[in-house]
Amino acid sequence: MKRRNFLLAASAVLPAATLTRVMAESGHVHHNEGDRTPGQRTDQGYMPVHTPNGWTLPYEIKDGVKEFHLVAEEIEHEFAPGSVAKCWGYNGTTPGPTIEAVEGDRVRIYVTNRLPEYTSVHWHGIHLPSGMDGVKGVTQPPIHPGETFVYEFELNQHGTHMYHPHADEMVQMAMGMMGMFIIHPKDGEIEPVDRDYAILLHNWALHPGTRRPDPSIMVDFDLWSMNSKVFPAIDSLVAKTGERVRIRMGNLSMWNHPMHVHGVSFEVTGSDGGRWPRSQWRKETTEIVGVGQVRDIEFIAPPGDWAFHCHMTHHTMNPMGHGIANPLGVDQSGIEEEIRTLLPEYMAMGQHGMADHQAHTDGGHMRGPDNTLAMAMGEGPFGTIGMGGMFTLVKVRDDLAPGDFSDPGWYWHPDGEVAWRVSDDPDFGNPVRRGKLAGAGAEDLPTPRRDGHGHHGNHGHGDHHDH
Repeated sequence: MKRRNFLLAASAVLPAATLTRVMAESGHVHHNEGDRTPGQRTDQGYMPVHTPNGWTLPYEIKDGVKEFHLVAEEIEHEFAPGSVAKCWGYNGTTPGPTIEAVEGDRVRIYVTNRLPEYTSVHWHGIHLPSGMDGVKGVTQPPIHPGETFVYEFELNQHGTHMYHPHADEMVQMAMGMMGMFIIHPKDGEIEPVDRDYAILLHNWALHPGTRRPDPSIMVDFDLWSMNSKVFPAIDSLVAKTGERVRIRMGNLSMWNHPMHVHGVSFEVTGSDGGRWPRSQWRKETTEIVGVGQVRDIEFIAPPGDWAFHCHMTHHTMNPMGHGIANPLGVDQSGIEEEIRTLLPEYMAMGQHGMADHQAHTDGGHMRGPDNTLAMAMGEGPFGTIGMGGMFTLVKVRDDLAPGDFSDPGWYWHPDGEVAWRVSDDPDFGNPVRRGKLAGAGAEDLPTPRRDGHGHHGNHGHGDHHDH
């Protein structure tokens, strides 16, 4: 019996408390891929940032200056298993490595260009001399292929910042060139955090069946990513119960993202302007991170598995068709084979919703174009997960050690804390309803009539067909 069928069969016979344990044991095991982080404060007193799926750029101290070295280059990037593309990034990855320093530090950053065209680097939100601002043609000449430039300045602020090119930026950012730049306060923090995450939000136009992002797209993106990964490849954010968690979110995509965390009312505590005074913190469960903006949120971690995602519904889907006719409610039986003679990879889907697509791809009945992900493809302890794209989980457990960022598996819900089925009768109970139920002929279009004065017929009263 296939695992999925086993789960469905099990759900029909086991009580909820037992069911959650069976499913927790049989669920997909996810391995976080980001570099491990020490989990303890540095000599300068800050808790290092952890970049899910990413890493922090090492530095050397020379003459009292922190020296970093970025290399802009073409890379091979995997968004999730089954989708690999030629992208551009820094030091082998997109996003580039997180740069981390402390207010008062002087930094020297070498930038070597191994791209086929010129570039520059803008230090987004950072106060610095004009000539270090990285706008090609305005504050500096271009960094041509093969050249290395150096930027050097003192950090006189703290906060969550970003870096990216301002040279052919439409192409270079669409190809993945960006990274996070974190500046910790020199005097410590009034309420120190235990886990400090950095996530860069982005979008990609990797058309189905292709291997190179399309930089000309303005709205119809295919992939919505956190740190250039889409679910289920995005690392889980883990924490110990009761820890203070900060998630720093930067947005260098072409859309605003209302980011929502389940299970908590977080506090919005900062931006690229730094950590705000305590009196300015505010409670939210969803916070919009506008294009070019940064937002920091913090919360005390409650035990469980909690969804963390953009609330734009298309942003929690992987590649899907755009500009197609609405197939909802359309009986497509009998035409799929006929169309497939002309379009071999055509998939009839969407009669009852896009869940049809996932059922077909999960079941192996139909595969999509090469190098193209399914629209939603994660599998959890209760079956396929209804979201993908810009979505991951915050996993909080009672027994995590400091510095342990490995995925702890699925949460074992206490007895009585999982919703359970009480009936499979669609007429169950006596729920209060208003409005008109859709019935036979409900999909026929109404035919409005108007009299000579522009009013509806039937003496001014609406006279639509009664469906």
